[in-house]
Amino acid sequence: MGLFTAFDISATGMTAERYRMDIISENLANMNTTRTEDGTPYRRKVVTFQERSGKMPFSHVLDDERQRYSDKHARYSGVGVKVNGVYEDTWTEMKMVYDPAHPDADENGYVMYPNVDAVTEFVNLIDASRGYEANATAFEASKSMAQRGLSIGQGS
Repeated sequence: MGLFTAFDISATGMTAERYRMDIISENLANMNTTRTEDGTPYRRKVVTFQERSGKMPFSHVLDDERQRYSDKHARYSGVGVKVNGVYEDTWTEMKMVYDPAHPDADENGYVMYPNVDAVTEFVNLIDASRGYEANATAFEASKSMAQRGLSIGQGS
C-alpha cells in the first residue's frame, strides 16, 4: 500500500462520516415535522456505507491473505469507503401523540410525529464524530510518516 493510498482511505472515511453527520443533523432538525411536501410526517433517514471498490472486495482479499499468509509480496486493494445510500427508516414506528388542537390531528385527536428519537440520533452523532476523529488521526499519522521520510531523505 502506498502512502497516498493511506491518505485516500482516511479522506474517504472522513468524507463519509461528515455526510453521516449531515443526515443526522437533518433528522434532528425535522424531529417535529408532522407534514412534508407529500403530506406525511418526516421519516428518519439512515446512511449506509460500503467499501469503495478497488480490484476486489475485502472479503476476497482476506481469503487470499489467509491462503498466502507466508507470501511477503501479497497485494491488496483497499481504497476506502463510500456512502452506499441514504434510506428512510421504515422499520421504526412513527410516534402517535394526543394533541387534538394540532392542525395535523386525526379525527381521534392524535398527531403522527416522525420516528426520530433524539437520544438515538445523538448516540449516532457521537459515533460518527468518533469515526471522523479516528480517520483524521490516521491521516495525521500518515502525514507525519511522510514528513519524517522526507526529512530522512534530506540527510538531516
